[in-house]
Amino acid sequence: MSSPGLLLLLVLLAAPPPLRPSVLAPLDTPEGKATIMGLILSALDRATSFLEKRLPEINLDGVVGFRVLEVQLKGVQEKWARHRQLEPLSLRVEKLVEKLAPLLRRSTFYLQLSDPKYLREFQSTIQPGFWKLPRAWTCTDASMVYPTFETQDSFSEESSDSCLVQLLGTGTDGHQPCRLSDSCRTLMTQPGCSGYCLSHQLLFFLSARMKGCTEGLFRHSQRYMNLFCANMIDLNRRAEAIGYAYPTRDIFMENIMFCGISGFLDFYKLRWLEAILTWQKPQEGCFGRPAAEDEELLKTIQRQQHVLRRVKRREKQFTDGCSSHNTAMAVAALGGFLYVLADYPQQQESCGCPHWHCPSAPETNGSSPATGR
Repeated sequence: MSSPGLLLLLVLLAAPPPLRPSVLAPLDTPEGKATIMGLILSALDRATSFLEKRLPEINLDGVVGFRVLEVQLKGVQEKWARHRQLEPLSLRVEKLVEKLAPLLRRSTFYLQLSDPKYLREFQSTIQPGFWKLPRAWTCTDASMVYPTFETQDSFSEESSDSCLVQLLGTGTDGHQPCRLSDSCRTLMTQPGCSGYCLSHQLLFFLSARMKGCTEGLFRHSQRYMNLFCANMIDLNRRAEAIGYAYPTRDIFMENIMFCGISGFLDFYKLRWLEAILTWQKPQEGCFGRPAAEDEELLKTIQRQQHVLRRVKRREKQFTDGCSSHNTAMAVAALGGFLYVLADYPQQQESCGCPHWHCPSAPETNGSSPATGR
C-alpha cells in the first residue's frame, strides 16, 4: 500500500468536477498566437531567474528540465529564423538562451559538490547534444490504454536508476551503453504501470532513442513509447477531470515533458497550457507546493506526503514551497508548447488535438508490446 503509483491512481479515479474551458487567446489569428507565446516566454524567463538564484541548490533532475528547455528554445530559433514578423519574440528567445547557457555550464560544478556519484551516472543527460527534438509528430492511440492499472510494488527509483545506468553505460563495471539485463527488461516492459512507474518506463526507451540504441528490445522502442504515452495521456485526462489536484501536478507535467519530446502532439492542449501557467509562483518564478487554499487541502497534502515523496529520493523542496523537480518538469513542458507553436503555424484539428494536424502513429513491426519478441 506504500506505492506512489497507487495513491496517484486513487486520486485520479476520483469523481470528476465539470471541466472549465480555456480562456487563452485563440490561435486562429497571428495576434492571438503571439500573445500565447509571449505568456510562455514570460513564465520561462521567471523560471530561469529562479534557477539563477538557486543554482547551488538545484539537483540534477532540475538541471535536466532546463537542458531540455534549451534544446526547445534553439529549435524555436531555427523555426523563426526566416520570419521577420516574429523578430520581437525571436529576440526574447535569444536573450533567454543567452541567460540560460552559462547557468547550465555552471550547474555541473555544484552537482559535483552535492552528489558526485549521481552526477557521474547521469551527467550525459545534462550534456549538450543528448536531448533531441522529435523528427516527426504523431498522436496517441486510445485503444492501447490499459483496462486496469496494477499495483507496482517492485518499482522503485533505485531499480529504475540501475536500469538507466546500464542503458547509458555509466556504471563502474565498464560495460558499453545499450545494455539490458533480464530484470530491467521485465521492469521496463511490465504492463499495467501508472504514475512514475509508467513515466520511467517511457524515459528508459526515450533515453535509448537519444543514445541510438537499436538492437534487441530497442528495435521495438516506438511500439513501447506508443503504449506508454497512450496510458500517460489517459492519466493526464484523469488529473484534469479532478481539477489538477496538487498530488497529480508533478506527474502531469512530467508526462507532457517526456511524451512531448517523444513526438506525441496531443499532449499540447491549450487548456493544459493554461493550467500550468497558473501554477507558477509569481514572485519566486518556480513551481511547487500551492499556497494554502484551505485547511483541508493542507491536511490532505500532509497525510499523503510520505507516500508522494516520489520516487523522488533526491527531490529538492525549498522552504518557500518551490520544488526543483516541479520547476524542471514545468519549464520543459512549457518549452514544448512553445516549440509546437513554432513548428505548427497552420492550425488544424485532428485526433482530438485542437489546432494541430496529427499524422498516424509510426509503423512498428508485429511484436507484442508485452514481450518485445
